Amino acid sequence: MIELSERQEKIVEIVRENGPITGEKIAEMLAVSRAALRPDLAVLTMSGFLEAKPRVGYTFRTEGVENQIRRVLNQYRVRDIQSRPVIVKETCSIYDAIVTLFVEDTGSIFVVDNDNFLSGIVSRKDLLKTTLGQADIHKVPVSVIMTRMPNIITTNLEETVVEAVKKVVEHEVDSLPVVRCFLDAEGSEKLEVVGKVTKTNIARLFLDIASM
Repeated sequence: MIELSERQEKIVEIVRENGPITGEKIAEMLAVSRAALRPDLAVLTMSGFLEAKPRVGYTFRTEGVENQIRRVLNQYRVRDIQSRPVIVKETCSIYDAIVTLFVEDTGSIFVVDNDNFLSGIVSRKDLLKTTLGQADIHKVPVSVIMTRMPNIITTNLEETVVEAVKKVVEHEVDSLPVVRCFLDAEGSEKLEVVGKVTKTNIARLFLDIASM
């Protein structure tokens, strides 16, 4: 991402608030000569922040900024932002799952089968609904209430952050299991959980980028 100088940031802000605006007017507002601004205006125009129109002046290009953001985010892969997953077995009781959820301070728990492959996911909402019902949470296994494959949205280590964010938004989920894919002896797909991507991971990335 192009790092703008202090003066270039001021120019962008002036054009955003006052555009279309001429170079002469921008120079006047910054108390500098028009010639001194030419290199800055050229950089901002070529990088897509501003659009120059003859006899009109400079206008702010929102899509230019969006393209810059997209280029930066596409440099990051899921492996760069993932965090440790919280995993329980299918035989884990709902009570123990609730304890795990609070001890680990997580929003979702991934459920695996006896071979440690992903078989389901259970959220805070799932567990809350169950505790409000008549089920014996000490005896009923978490597999009874979990969302099962193939109704689980997953991501992988090499997927871009942009692709992962799209999945979070489009499917309205709080987290995605990060998986590695394997084929068993019968050719069936099996997924090993190696991480998770949450809204917090994504927000932290945006904060890190903003602090660069």
